[in-house]
Amino acid sequence: MTPTTGRDPDIEPDTKDWTWVLDRPCPECGYDALSVRRIELAEQLRANAAAWEPVLGSDGARLRPSPEVWSPLEYACHVRDVHTVFAGRVRAMLDDDDPLFENWDQDEAAAKGGYSQQDPVTVAGELATAADEVADLYTSVPEDAWARPGRRSNGSAFTVDSIARYHLHDAEHHLADVRRASR
Repeated sequence: MTPTTGRDPDIEPDTKDWTWVLDRPCPECGYDALSVRRIELAEQLRANAAAWEPVLGSDGARLRPSPEVWSPLEYACHVRDVHTVFAGRVRAMLDDDDPLFENWDQDEAAAKGGYSQQDPVTVAGELATAADEVADLYTSVPEDAWARPGRRSNGSAFTVDSIARYHLHDAEHHLADVRRASR
């Protein structure tokens, strides 16, 4: 499939609502949103980004463990883009009253962005930069702004605090996916 055709036919679209990870630990990756202190969010995002560098430097970075599972490179591209999407959402929450977030189809983004064709070394740098930028954004959130709201089109409501924790889960979960697949 070419990068501009919309979706990869081998990858089943992820339509699950993962917001439950804000209330209980994720049994797949072990992430526990309730145990993360706000002051730790930025550093954990940076540490996660640093952990992708050796993954993307490996010989198998472009290889899918099976046709229906993204390669480490594709997961890394997704995490890079997640950082950018969440930074935009947090900025909207800080600037506007209860913004409605634009829909983002991660599977379409992967296909249109040609995730599987990107250079792993370049992606490692881009992922680190995106993680630094959103980590800096979280660090700059004033204490009285952590409760500011925002919503997805499906009705899921977030605060800056809950979206930050939800965001960190996404990055941690996908790193765990890659590590699990490499065993």
